[in-house]
Amino acid sequence: MTELARAVALLRAGELVAFPTETVYGLGADASNPQAIAKIFAAKGRPADHPLIVHLPDASHLERWAVDIPDTARKLAAAFWPGPLTLILKRHPSVSDAITGGQDTVGLRVPNHPLALQLLCEFGGANGGGLAAPSANRFGHVSPTTAAHVREEFGDAVAMILDGGPCDVGIESTILDLSGSELRILRPGMIDAADIGAVLGRAPEFGGTQNAPRVSGSLEAHYAPRTPLQLVAAEALAETARQALDTGRRVAVLANQPLAFSHDKLVWRSASADPAQFAHDLYARLRELDGIGCDLLLVAAPSAEEAWRAVADRLRRAAAGSK
Repeated sequence: MTELARAVALLRAGELVAFPTETVYGLGADASNPQAIAKIFAAKGRPADHPLIVHLPDASHLERWAVDIPDTARKLAAAFWPGPLTLILKRHPSVSDAITGGQDTVGLRVPNHPLALQLLCEFGGANGGGLAAPSANRFGHVSPTTAAHVREEFGDAVAMILDGGPCDVGIESTILDLSGSELRILRPGMIDAADIGAVLGRAPEFGGTQNAPRVSGSLEAHYAPRTPLQLVAAEALAETARQALDTGRRVAVLANQPLAFSHDKLVWRSASADPAQFAHDLYARLRELDGIGCDLLLVAAPSAEEAWRAVADRLRRAAAGSK
């Protein structure tokens, strides 16, 4: 039996299988099996009202999971699927409350990774089956971008990990709400408002309203290392590090320029000045620095430019979650 066939068999038996996508590794379960979905929540320690994203083989499966699908959804699927864009749509009546967190909406996407697509095609086939697949990490922790990261998180608690190499994008998908009259990005990603606007002729707004659906990755504290993480303006980074070192703490720094001094309790790691490369490297860097036993992790705050919005979002939530 091939690795892929074994993964499909395990999923059909209600087990958890971690698999790669272009964004991060997902913790996959049969999205139509409530008992399998319950295993995701138990393994991650995820709140029961926090919805999951369903991953599909292609856009032809939309009707199995959503109703009242607007033309905008089909246009965006044609433009960006497979790819790192999740669409929030009105749920099909057959979709479990466990997937949606009890809401009347569901998040759907088609990942752009050859192994993920093979898995989804073999699993879903003509029946329209999908895989619920939140990031394969304990809830609130740094997301995994390699199979080794998943093993660090779960050990033998996951039936199987499909190794597809490092993820190409490195942070989670853009989440776009199409369930109402407003067009809103509820979680920024590497597909930005301008990309969406170029397809639809109007750009979405950012951020949820009071009535916006709850979505993955929207909590204030998320993506957090265990080491306290502090975002610091680049010009204040050296002084902040010195002050922390003066108190005897071990300090790690993630920035695109090295500090002008060295110290035996100071570790510096390079961060790219390109937002896409920074995003690609981010979680691996945070995991590396989290594992070296420092007392404080200082990260140079990213630019306020639109291209950095998704990175800034992840870092802000990581800082809130590591306090």
